[in-house]
Amino acid sequence: MFEEIPQERPQTPLLDSINAPADLRELEAEQLEQLATELRAFLLYSVGKSGGHFGAGLGVVELTIALHYVLNTPDDRLVWDVGHQSYPHKILTGRRDRMHTIRQKDGLAAFNNREESEYDTFGVGHSSTSISAALGMMVAKRKSGSEHKIVAVIGDGAMTAGMAFEALNHACELDDDILVILNDNNMSISKNVGGLSSYFARMWASKPYNFLRSGSKKVLSKVPQAWKAAHRAEEYMKGMVSPATIFEELGFNYFGLIDGHDIDGLVDILENIRNLKGPLLLHVVTQKGKGYLPAEEDPYGMHALNKLVPEEEKQQPASNIPTYSKIFGQWLCETAEQDARLMAITPAMGEGSGMREFEEKFPERFFDVAIAEQHALTFAAGMACDGLKPVVAIYSTFLQRAYDQLIHDIALQDLDVLFAIDRAGLVGADGPTHAGSFDLSYLRCIPNLVVMAPSDENEMRHMLYTGFQLPGPVAVRYPRGSARGFELDDELHQLEPGKAIIRRHGKQVAILVFGTLLKNTIKCAEELNATLVDMRFVKPLDEALIAELAAEYDLLVTVEENVIKGGAGSAVNEFLEARGLSVPILNLGLPDKFLGHGKVAELLADCGLDEAGISQSVSKRLQQLKQA
Repeated sequence: MFEEIPQERPQTPLLDSINAPADLRELEAEQLEQLATELRAFLLYSVGKSGGHFGAGLGVVELTIALHYVLNTPDDRLVWDVGHQSYPHKILTGRRDRMHTIRQKDGLAAFNNREESEYDTFGVGHSSTSISAALGMMVAKRKSGSEHKIVAVIGDGAMTAGMAFEALNHACELDDDILVILNDNNMSISKNVGGLSSYFARMWASKPYNFLRSGSKKVLSKVPQAWKAAHRAEEYMKGMVSPATIFEELGFNYFGLIDGHDIDGLVDILENIRNLKGPLLLHVVTQKGKGYLPAEEDPYGMHALNKLVPEEEKQQPASNIPTYSKIFGQWLCETAEQDARLMAITPAMGEGSGMREFEEKFPERFFDVAIAEQHALTFAAGMACDGLKPVVAIYSTFLQRAYDQLIHDIALQDLDVLFAIDRAGLVGADGPTHAGSFDLSYLRCIPNLVVMAPSDENEMRHMLYTGFQLPGPVAVRYPRGSARGFELDDELHQLEPGKAIIRRHGKQVAILVFGTLLKNTIKCAEELNATLVDMRFVKPLDEALIAELAAEYDLLVTVEENVIKGGAGSAVNEFLEARGLSVPILNLGLPDKFLGHGKVAELLADCGLDEAGISQSVSKRLQQLKQA
């Protein structure tokens, strides 16, 4: 048991001999427990060096070893869900010596990535995809006549999403060989592991039992009533000692509950069920953060870890500027105290969205619906139908998963729902799966929806207040991380929809900024003596101001932390074209590609959206205009 993150690389002689799963399969079974100890120690050490997710990975150390020991990966397909738990998998599949680069620019990805390794069979980052992807691979296997195995590993949190149940239901219809492993780290059911439950799970997976079961089926099938009675008796027995019923009813042969930290038991049951036919579900119970005491005691708070910096390397104290998420949480509590209609909804993003204080103060008005984005939005729509004022706190990347509900259930009915969209723009180390690169594009095309992008935290509070007061659906999008350190107004006021603010008056060039990149444009505006406009509203636009600027200036520049295609700058272009206004325009934003992972500042520089990049782009366009 570790109580601290190792600062020095631990001695891991057995792990050091594993450069691929084929090496792992050369070990004797009795060596696997020692390998698990070394792997857990190295995982803690490497995450301390790089930062990243580690609680889930600590919980699946034994399961990961057992899977690669029994399966013939990469020929056998092992599909992980989300990817938070895949660090042990990365270490065992030839990436051990690069783990210190994880989540850093040009380093290993935070999640499974098909371009990174042949052992990463499916790219992940969003939850609840593994069973669907594995079923697709199963059909491809059937088409090719291959004999390789298909295994999907999914967590109990990811299993709450509708997509997972859609895949489970389809698996029954396809009725082919697939193993789904439910990694359950919900400690409320851990008491069921061991004893009678574990005994029966092993019995159901044993070769003699399944031989007798298949033989009895052939015999008793000739006497339908007898077969039905025998099958019902088996169901009742499983129901007494395990939560098997729902999976059995879907058509899976269920095995569980199994102790996910008993490596011998895991290897035993995986070998026993390896060649069984049809859809199988193995229910494994693990402990998130296993082996690291702080993570075991606080699995939610220790979900991920920042890079550990030695005391002698610390140059200055951490910033005390609050994050945008925290400021949203404070606004939420303040508003709830004043308006009893406010209800807060989040799809498993309560901690990250800054809602913990609200949950404590207003537990009856806080709804964490788990990983169920589609449900979250229609749930909010139902509230709004009957007079409540729901606020949906959701990350930009996850709002994508509920686009139909946003359009059909909320916007079409013009319901009063406020969206607090966190993690808008680039998110850094988590990479393209979590970047909020597209929300301005996919939101501004929806009728009835007001879209706002604050340039700082004080403006954000006024926008949240405005959105809560306005009728109909409203979205306020803001970035991840620390705000700008601005003083917050005591009194909140309602903004006039579609009204921009000129932050600086100048000549020749007008720079129209949508969101927090305003800070990166100030230097450019000063150097060129340009007019700087905080647009604030993406929809509706301040059309009157844009028309004035088009008539007065030689060049309009739009700046946004969103893809250029279809974004806020495109909205300006469309307005000018519709009005027949002709003026040179430069759209600056994210390029038409998926950006990798790295620090946000590094990624913005690569996109030309840092101070230097914006100044260079504007100066270059002015030079082109002079030469034309």
